[in-house]
Amino acid sequence: KLIAIWDNNGISIDGEVDAWFTDNTAQRFRAYGWQVIEDVDGHEADSIARALEQAGEDLSRPTLLCCRTVIGWGSPNKQGRESSHGAPLGEDEVALVRETIDWPHAPFEVPEEITAAWCAREVGTAREAAWSERFTAYRTAHPALAAEYERRINGDLPTDWQVGASTFINSVVSAGESVASRQASRQALDGFGPMLPELIGGSADLAGSNLTIWSGASPITADNARGNYIYFGVREFGMSAMTNG
Repeated sequence: KLIAIWDNNGISIDGEVDAWFTDNTAQRFRAYGWQVIEDVDGHEADSIARALEQAGEDLSRPTLLCCRTVIGWGSPNKQGRESSHGAPLGEDEVALVRETIDWPHAPFEVPEEITAAWCAREVGTAREAAWSERFTAYRTAHPALAAEYERRINGDLPTDWQVGASTFINSVVSAGESVASRQASRQALDGFGPMLPELIGGSADLAGSNLTIWSGASPITADNARGNYIYFGVREFGMSAMTNG
């Protein structure tokens, strides 16, 4: 399920947000139908762990964790202030932070007890072995589908790609048209798209301008998960988040 963590520190680059940020974020997400867990201490691991456990118990909807934090936490002279937002603390202030939070470790050194607590190598190895065993059985039962899956996962092009791509490129060169770059992009989608069944695209309410809807585009909807085109709406941030995983 989707669990989003809102880091609410009340600070922007220009200072405190109270003067201009009037959004009731928790209520807004409740209106979306989300489960909302408030009053999570963003500096307390146990508080976050309890909230994550609570979120995991509700599989019917996504969850927003509202974590209250202090920007620059541990910095005696800069915590809670916009000066800690985008500028380095400086060597002297970093030394004070180390003293304040009792952190004797060298930069980029991860203490052994933290490594031991977070290391998932053994569990991951066992799960990978179990998955590989299941996939071996799947490959035996469905060899063609398994081969296509592995091709896509490995990033290999289809066997007929070279011939098809060369044919398309030669046709474009022969036509000798002078077109706008977005028109050329649409032509490329029309030419290469049919050869790439794994191609998925979309647009944030600008398809008429950026020409991302190509001849083989099929919208992904609640009733059609087999489509290859996402109408993101006016949601550039959501689009970039989804396309980057």
